[in-house]
Order: sequence, then structure tokens, then C-alpha cells
Amino acid sequence: MKRILIGLIAAAVLAAGGWFGFNLYAKHRATAEIEAAFDQIRAGGGKASYGKVTFDVMSRTLTIEDIAVEPAQQPQARVRIANLKGTGVRQVDETRFSADNIELAGLDVTLEQVGPPVKAAYKIPQVTIRDYSGPIRAQSAPTSSSLIDICRFVLDQYATVTASSVVAPTLTVSFDAGSNAGGSGDIVYSGLAIQKLARGKVDAMKADRATFTINVPQPGKQDKVTGELSNLVVNDFDATAIAATLDPQKTNDDSYHRIYRQIAAGPYVLTSAQGVRIEVDGVTFDEIAVQPSKFRPAEILALMPADRSVLPTPAQSREVMEKLAGLYEGLRVGKIEVGRTSMGTPQGTARINAVRYQQGEFAIEGLDAPSPKGQFKMDRFALKSFSAANLMRWAAGLTNPGQTPSPDQMLGLFRVLEGAEIKGVVSPYGNAKQSVTIDTISLNWGQLVGPIPSKANLVVKMVAPTDPANPAQMPLTMAGIDKLAIDLDLGAAWTESSGSFALAPATIDLGNLAKAQARVALANVPRGVFTSDPAQAMAEAGKIEAGTVELSLHDNGVVDLAIAQFARMQNVGRDAARQAIIDGIKAQREQFADANPDAGAAVDAIASFVETPGQTLALKLTPLGKVPLVQLMDLLNTEPIIALAQFRIETSTGL
Repeated sequence: MKRILIGLIAAAVLAAGGWFGFNLYAKHRATAEIEAAFDQIRAGGGKASYGKVTFDVMSRTLTIEDIAVEPAQQPQARVRIANLKGTGVRQVDETRFSADNIELAGLDVTLEQVGPPVKAAYKIPQVTIRDYSGPIRAQSAPTSSSLIDICRFVLDQYATVTASSVVAPTLTVSFDAGSNAGGSGDIVYSGLAIQKLARGKVDAMKADRATFTINVPQPGKQDKVTGELSNLVVNDFDATAIAATLDPQKTNDDSYHRIYRQIAAGPYVLTSAQGVRIEVDGVTFDEIAVQPSKFRPAEILALMPADRSVLPTPAQSREVMEKLAGLYEGLRVGKIEVGRTSMGTPQGTARINAVRYQQGEFAIEGLDAPSPKGQFKMDRFALKSFSAANLMRWAAGLTNPGQTPSPDQMLGLFRVLEGAEIKGVVSPYGNAKQSVTIDTISLNWGQLVGPIPSKANLVVKMVAPTDPANPAQMPLTMAGIDKLAIDLDLGAAWTESSGSFALAPATIDLGNLAKAQARVALANVPRGVFTSDPAQAMAEAGKIEAGTVELSLHDNGVVDLAIAQFARMQNVGRDAARQAIIDGIKAQREQFADANPDAGAAVDAIASFVETPGQTLALKLTPLGKVPLVQLMDLLNTEPIIALAQFRIETSTGL
């Protein structure tokens, strides 16, 4: 029995010795792997150190304390980890390992320079990573200090790991851009979480809350901005799309790579020490994608001067703006929407129901803002087919200090967008308690020939108060007209195949005064007339021929208004004034009829129109042959009777 007991004790001692021996071996191997990984950093000239290492075989728990890493070049980045603990650690193969759970405590990252001279520090007290898998050793770090090379390195590392979740209760970001740049401040995120990280792609990222304090340098004093952003959510993030834009081998890739399916956040509150407060219900961005052949941030950074205190030359500025234009061309956003927004200032509070961008249309809806003369309201303002890339290119052409932009450069603004629209405006007018009301102002253009549109349409529907102080509006105010309703519809288009140009529709309705309609056709209009060169335009205009002209005027009170004004000027009664005007018109009949028999009938129609209120006067002028437009315009100024003789004139009147 004694021998058996001794044997059991001996076996236990041997087993314990073997266990501890194996445990020491496992710890030694883990330490060797860690040392090899850190040697890789040191071999590149960097600094890497760590403290105590422990490894428990039963739970396969690896613990490393006091990790510190610095790059080889000027200290641009420093990483500190107080404690790293991995549970369920196992080696998958010769190059990869996995862990059921990894906890990082006291993670600090310091960046001495990010792009422009900006210092930044990231502090994360606790990070928990579940179901992690990644490489045992990192890839070789870049030998250059290029920000692009560093970003590519980080993205490459990011694409080699997987995890079911990453959680950090808080993250604090401190930055300092200096007093002459963006100022300094702190941003604190809480409730950070990443779901399903796999090979550079993430299903979802979120932050429950972000608060910030920024000290903004201002001339003479410093402003302090504080704010809070809640419920930040990012769905379907793909870092490989960003990596493609940094890859020199992807310069011919014209396909679009989606970076985000959606980014959403809100509500958002910002407060300035100068008395400004902004509140936003929410913001969403949908379907953000990049085109690697055009979205090339490395090319932009390469153009930035090493000494930022030296101002760039106009040529350098143009080159940068051209590159930025290409960058915007390579960025596609499906939709942007900013929810209800209010901005409070010492002068009052402005509110906007929504700001939207989709398929090239930028719109502001439901604006209600104070102005020096009263409250300004607008249902909708929109820019159609807006192109940020074309805006950058247009602006690049204006970067010549001391030189006045050429007409071609100014007309280049037509390439930036294809139209604008305003709806539902109520704006205070003058000092009186009156308002200008705009139902619609819509201007569209297109079919550019060089920088000039050859197709356009303008629609205006509005009501404007008359101004008693304006001498030009005195007849209206004396007639008791305190508001003028305007309904305008103008359209013009050129057809290159036929060389025809038509002004149609051309309608203006002045409410309780008159409604006029016109259709003007031109023939043989050459492409060369669409130019900003006046000499060339005049030379080409000599080829244009007049076409049919149709005019109509319906009297809603304008005739009586003109007669009343004439009566006041002549100090006679209205009936006498009307008869005097009719007699004056008929006195011209014989002179016009001698040049063109049709003109006599036209004079009679005009006299009848004046004699009987409420009628519609219609005229149609058809050229009897080829009538050069330039010659016709000269004749209308000098010999209008001879000019009319070149047309067949048809007239009519009716109620």
C-alpha cells in the first residue's frame, strides 16, 4: 500500500512537472512568436517593446503588458497598449491565429502629423474583440513617410482580419491644427460597436453618441464650438473600395466601387460661443461609391507644396482645382438628405424642413428665416443637374489674379448646372407691410453650343405690389392697382438640322391688365452665331432670315389704363382722350396702306381694339420672300413702313 501511495505521489509530481514544463514551453513559444513580430518592426528601424507575457494552456489565454510601438521615420505615430488579453488563442496555420475573445486596455494612438500639420491623439480605455482571426505577423511596414503609403499599409492590414464584433465603450479624439488652421478640440464617442468585420468589409458600425468641443481661431478673438451627435450608424462599409483608389494598378478601373450603403446620424446639436445654435433632426447618405480611374487622392496630395507658407502660383492653383474636379467626378452619391434644421442667431431663428440631393438635383425645402424687413419664406429652391466637378473646372478658369474673366469663362457657368427653380416664396417688400409672392420661377437650359445654351425655358408666376414712389408705376397706383400679377412663359430652341430657331411659347399675363402671346420664327440660323465673340456673332447673324411672327394681345384693362394716363396728361376727359388716340391711329392708315395694302387693315384693327375694351388683337406677319434679319432690324429703326412692306399682314379682333 505504501509503495502504491509513493508511486501515485511520484506520478503526480511527474505529471505536475510535465504540466508546468509544457506550460513553460507554451509560454516560451508564445513569447518567441511575439518577439519575432516585434523584431519585424525593429528591423525596419522602428521601436517596439513589451512587458510581461503570460500564457495559460488550459484556457489558452495570452496576456501581454505595456506594448509600445513607434515607426522608423520621424515619430509620426506612437501606439501604446497597457494590457492585451486574448482568450481561446490558437494557431490556425503557419501564418494565422485566432482568438475567441481579445481585450485591449489603455489603447493610446498619437499622430504627430496627419496631412497638413495636425496633431491627433486617440484614447480608448477598453476594446473587446470577439471571434478574431488574423495574421501572426504584420506585413512589412512602408519605408516612406508618405501618408498614402501609410494608408495603404493600414488598409492592407485591415483586409486580413475578421471578427464577429468589436466593442469600445468610449473613444476620445484630441486634435490640434494650430492657431492658423482649424484650431483644436476634443471629440468623445460612446457606445462604439462594429458588427461582422470580414476581409475589409463591415456589416454595420455604430456610435450611440459623440460630443465635441472645438476652439476655432477667429480674427481678434477665439470662438468655442460645442456639440452633440447621436445615433451614428454606418451600414455595409467596404474598405477595399478605398484601397482601390490608392492602388497605382487601378488607374484604368472605370467601374464604381461602393464604400458605404448608408450613413445615418441624428439628432445633431451645435452651439457657438458667439450665440449661434444649430439643431438638425438627422442626416443620411445613401450609396456612396468611387471610381478608381478618377478618384485619385494621391495625385491631389502630390500637388500640395511642402512649404505651406508659400502661396501657390495661379498655374498651380488651376492644376489642383482640375485634379479636384476629377476627384468629384469619381465620387458618386446616390442620395443625401438633411432633416429638419434650425439655426438660432441673435437676430432670430431660421428653419429649413429638408435639404436633399439626388440624381444631380440639390434642393432646399421649407425655408423660414428672418430678414431686416420681415420674415422670408420659401417652399422650395432647387438647382438642377448640378455638377461639383464642372463647378471646380469653371472656378479653375477664373484663377488669374488681375485679369478680368473672358466672356467664355463667365458663360462656362452654364455647364455647372442645367436649371434652377424657386417655389412658394413670400418676401417682405419695401418699407410697407406688403409682400412679393412667388408661386414659381423656373429657368432651364441645355443643348449647349460651346459655352452657350441653344435651348431655354423661363416660367414666372408671381404677384408683386406696386410702388407709389416709383414714377414708372404711377399710372398703376393712380388707377388703384396695388398689386400686379405676372404670369410669364418663355421658350426658345434652335434645331441644328434645319437651322431654325423658334421663340415659343412666349406668353405674359399681367393679371388685371393684359395677356400677350408671341411666336417668332427665324430661319437659316448658323451654329456659329452661338459664340461669345461679338464680331463673329454679328458676321454669322448676317445669314439669319426672318420667319413668321404671330402676336396676340388680350385687353384686361390696359387700354383703359393708357387712356386714363393720356387724359391726365392732356387734361381732358376719358372719352375725349380715347377718341384722340383713335384719331391719331387712323391718321397713319393711308401712309401705311400705300406701302402695304395689308397694313391698312392692321391699322383699322388696332383702332377697333382701342375703341372697344376687352378685345383680343391678333396679328400674323409672314415674309413675302427671304428677309435678312439684320436688314429688317435696321429698317424697323429707320423706315418701319418699308420693313412691314416685306410681310403679308393678317389681323383680327374679337371679344
